[in-house]
Amino acid sequence: MSDYTIFDIIGPIMVGPSSSHTAGACRIGNTAIKICPRKFKKVEFILHGSFAMTYQGHGTDRALLAGIMGFETYDPRIKDSIQIADDLGIDYEFKKQDLGENYHPNTVKIIFTYEDGSSEYIIASSIGGGAINIVNINGVALNFRGEFPVILLQYHEQTGVIAMVSTLLSDRDYNIESMTTSKDNLKNIVTLTVEIDRSLDPDLQEKILNSDRFLFSKYVEV
Repeated sequence: MSDYTIFDIIGPIMVGPSSSHTAGACRIGNTAIKICPRKFKKVEFILHGSFAMTYQGHGTDRALLAGIMGFETYDPRIKDSIQIADDLGIDYEFKKQDLGENYHPNTVKIIFTYEDGSSEYIIASSIGGGAINIVNINGVALNFRGEFPVILLQYHEQTGVIAMVSTLLSDRDYNIESMTTSKDNLKNIVTLTVEIDRSLDPDLQEKILNSDRFLFSKYVEV
């Protein structure tokens, strides 16, 4: 049985009307800019399922914009976030698209485009009570809730990776809040997601992320 806190049941302190469509959406936007922290030229919100159907009526558009501007779920500026974004000259666009049946109905793909023409994206779902799941970063499938600092690693299947990361963290007295793996059997590639109890020391961050074991490595401070 899953573990839930009181906040998972009654939701976070928030500006309404909906914990899923407003608070969750705001948290997704806020987490997205921490995952993709570069200054962007344009941001696109690709809305899936019920997000696409009701995003204006439930304030999902305002909440997502508020999130990428760094507003928290309880910030009263959420209701005015569209005007604030316009005043700041933020180039944004909302689109509706079916992302596929594997995604939760309250899902959004956020695409950041940068001055040099490159782009990054995240796909995330609002799963109720203000809780979220980040399920894809730039094509890397994963799953974490954005509640703890997280280390994201992808590598060709090999022995010793989990032991190496666990030992490095244990030696510094970190508690591992969760550790999950997923495997692409066709490509023989493993994605490892490790949530930890506090910020990762810069030297340890460098030691883990710069290992030549990894095809993809990222640390996100949430």
